[in-house]
Amino acid sequence: MELKVLADVGLVGYPNAGKSSLLAALTAAKPEIANYPFTTLVPNLGIVKYRHHASFVMADIPGIIENAHEGKGLGLRFLRHIERNSVLLFMVPIESNDISKDYGILLNELKMYNPDLVDKPRLLAITKCDLVEKEWIDIIRPEIKVDVPFCFISSISGLGLVELKDLLWGMMNSDQP
Repeated sequence: MELKVLADVGLVGYPNAGKSSLLAALTAAKPEIANYPFTTLVPNLGIVKYRHHASFVMADIPGIIENAHEGKGLGLRFLRHIERNSVLLFMVPIESNDISKDYGILLNELKMYNPDLVDKPRLLAITKCDLVEKEWIDIIRPEIKVDVPFCFISSISGLGLVELKDLLWGMMNSDQP
């Protein structure tokens, strides 16, 4: 028997992309947060409160690295949990050298593991935006070339978290992928 986490939103990203920090900022969950790779060793769930007493479940999936589909890093052990999420929230830190490329690598890992995963609704959150000046966000925004909506967030300052919840809620309650 194989158990898989079931959640409305699954957080997909490299180690230290801010997945656990976002879960802690939006829910009452208390995941371990530290500045070293693979802090999250098991999926964590939290309930995100939304408008008018609505809510949704968010899953913090352990970090994915390039070639995870071949078993690298924590590998296949956690990729299976992504299959049971309605919406995938990709997370790439703003300090990335190439946000679009990092998103592409993460998407490819999911595709190599299970091609059906790329058909799920997806959103990209550029994280850790509290680390840069607002002007930097305006400069890099046009450079981001991805096939999904994206937003800039900070789990520390709260930047973009309301917009993020609105986008996720819309994706979960839309008839279109």
